[in-house]
Amino acid sequence: MATAHRVPPAPQPQLYRFSPLDFIAVVLYVGLAGFFVLAGPLIAPVLRQVAPTPAAASYAMNLLFYAVVGILAVVAARRVVGRDLRVLATRPWFTLLMVPAAVIAMMILSAIVVAASGSVETSENQAGLQALMQQVPAWLMVPLLVVVGPFVEEFIFRHLLIGKLSRRVNIWVCCVLSVVLFAALHVVGREALTLTVLLPYLAMGATLVFVYVWTGRNLMFSYFVHAAKNLLAVVFIYAIPPEFYEQLQQVPA
Repeated sequence: MATAHRVPPAPQPQLYRFSPLDFIAVVLYVGLAGFFVLAGPLIAPVLRQVAPTPAAASYAMNLLFYAVVGILAVVAARRVVGRDLRVLATRPWFTLLMVPAAVIAMMILSAIVVAASGSVETSENQAGLQALMQQVPAWLMVPLLVVVGPFVEEFIFRHLLIGKLSRRVNIWVCCVLSVVLFAALHVVGREALTLTVLLPYLAMGATLVFVYVWTGRNLMFSYFVHAAKNLLAVVFIYAIPPEFYEQLQQVPA
């Protein structure tokens, strides 16, 4: 039976009650994201005065954003993190096998939905990350994209929007909200919200929602999947020469 391979949840309802730290983290997340979107063009010249390059300024903005929210997220979810790590430690082979399996499933699902749409379009977010990674060394990007960023997003979009909000709202509504808001976050403020641009993020969000719910709302499992996917992307981008991306852009769609 499928349930035989499922990581057993530890029923602790008190861990799924909203706390003041949760609200502070969300307000900071939304507030800082909105600030950087609206005021980014205004503060960018200031950052460039103290940063050696525009890429360094962009990296500093992203690092500041995720570091501030990340510290709050870790403190707010510390008991859940400890509980979930202990649960995963009881079945280490499950974690070691299912994390890469989930990443592969995510990539396959993304390829299917993009192919079904009939067109391939790189989002501004993805193009910006690729450009940034071509100018910032990997040892600086990995902590941001693989360690801090995925944890913040899993805390907000899975732990809060599903794990905690589902105590008050139907869980399927929470899952849909998680997928849609997760996808919109990576596009809003940068370009138009078109289905073609959203599809890869919708597929990624749907996979992360599935593994989160399937493992008994295990925050750390969905975090490991998210981090592994980002790590794979970082490895590919740093391993492929920049000239390859330039050639791809010249190929007609």
